[in-house]
Amino acid sequence: MTILSSLALSRAPVAAFMAVGLTWGCFAAMAPVLKARIGVDDTTFGLLLLGTAIGLSTTLWAAARWDRLLGSWAMPMGTVMLGLMATLPGWAGVSTLSLFLVLVVLGGFSGLTDVVMNARVSEVEARTGQSLMNVNHAMFSVAYAISALLTGAMREAGWGPEAIFAVTGLLILATAPFQWMEVAPQDEDGTGPKVALPLSLVAVCGTIVLIAFMGEATVEAWSALHIERTLGGGAAEGAFGPAMLGLTMAVGRFSGQAVAARLSELMVIRLATGLAVIGVLIAAAAPSPAVAYVGFGLQGLGISVIGPMGLALAGRLAAPRQRTAVIARVAVIGFTGFFLAPALMGLGAGVFGLRWAFACVALLLAMLWPLSYSARVAPTRP
Repeated sequence: MTILSSLALSRAPVAAFMAVGLTWGCFAAMAPVLKARIGVDDTTFGLLLLGTAIGLSTTLWAAARWDRLLGSWAMPMGTVMLGLMATLPGWAGVSTLSLFLVLVVLGGFSGLTDVVMNARVSEVEARTGQSLMNVNHAMFSVAYAISALLTGAMREAGWGPEAIFAVTGLLILATAPFQWMEVAPQDEDGTGPKVALPLSLVAVCGTIVLIAFMGEATVEAWSALHIERTLGGGAAEGAFGPAMLGLTMAVGRFSGQAVAARLSELMVIRLATGLAVIGVLIAAAAPSPAVAYVGFGLQGLGISVIGPMGLALAGRLAAPRQRTAVIARVAVIGFTGFFLAPALMGLGAGVFGLRWAFACVALLLAMLWPLSYSARVAPTRP
C-alpha cells in the first residue's frame, strides 16, 4: 500500500493528527517568548509545563466516555475545543499562575483528541488489515514542523503572541470538518460480558511509548532555547530546532511501515534507539546551531517509529470493545511522559545546564534496550 492510499484510507484521523501537531509545533517555537514574558528561570518554566501533564491525566477517564457519548462526532468536536484552547497561551499575560492554568486546559483537550484519534486509526487498521499508525503519526510530525516554521516566521516579522496563537487556532479549527467518520457501535448498555483490561499489554506498550515520547518532548520544548541561548542563534534559527525534529520524524514515520514489515517490532525499537541516542549526544555537544540540527535530525529519525509501534500494538491486541480504553491507558502513560519530560529537563537545566540535561536524555532513551529484551511476551510483526 502506498503512502497516498494509506492517507486516503485514514483521512479523518489524519486531519486530527495534523490539528494536534499544529498545536504543539506553535507552542514549542513560542517557548522562548512565553518564558521571557513571565520572567522565570529554567527550573520554574519546567515546572509550569507540568500543567499539561495534569490536564492530560483527565484523559484516562474522560476519553472513553467522550467517545461513547459522541461517537462519530467525538474527534471533530475534540478538535474544535482544542482549536479554541490553543489561542489561550497568547492571552496568558505575565502571570505564572495564568500560564499554568492555560496549560492544564490545553493539555486536557490535546490528550482527549489524541486518544480518540489513535483509537480511530486502530479501528481502521482492524477493519482493513492495513498498517496505518506510522503514516498518521508522520502527518502529526509534518504539521508540527510546518507550525514551528510558520511560528518562527511570524516571530521574525514582529507578530505578537496573541496574533500567532490566534492564527494557529484558526488552522486547527480548519481541520475539524474533515474528521467525521463512521465508527463501530460500542457496548453502551453494559449488557456484554465484563472482560478485564490486559494490564500486561498496557504496561509493556505504555512504557515503550512513555520513553519514546519523553525523548521527543525534551527536544520539542527545549531545542529552541538550546539553540538561541546556548549556541547564540536567532529566533528563526531557534524555531528550526523543533522543526528539524518534526521533519525528520515525518521521514522516519513514512518509511516506518516498510521497515516494520521486514524486521520485528522489538528489533526496530533497538535499532531506532541507537540512532536516537547518537543524535541527542551530538545535539548536547554541538558547537553551533548547524551541528545541533544534525543531532536533532538523527534523534527524530530514531524515535519516530517507537511511539506509534507501541500504540499500534496495543490497539491491535485489544478486544474491539476495549480498544479505546486500552489505548487511553497506554496513551496517558506515554503522553504523561510527553509533558513530564520538559519539566524534568527544566530541573536538569537549572542545576547542570542544558548541555548536560540533553546528555541525560540519551541515558533515558538507552533504557529502551533492556526494556525490549524484557518484553519478549509482546508479539512481533511477522
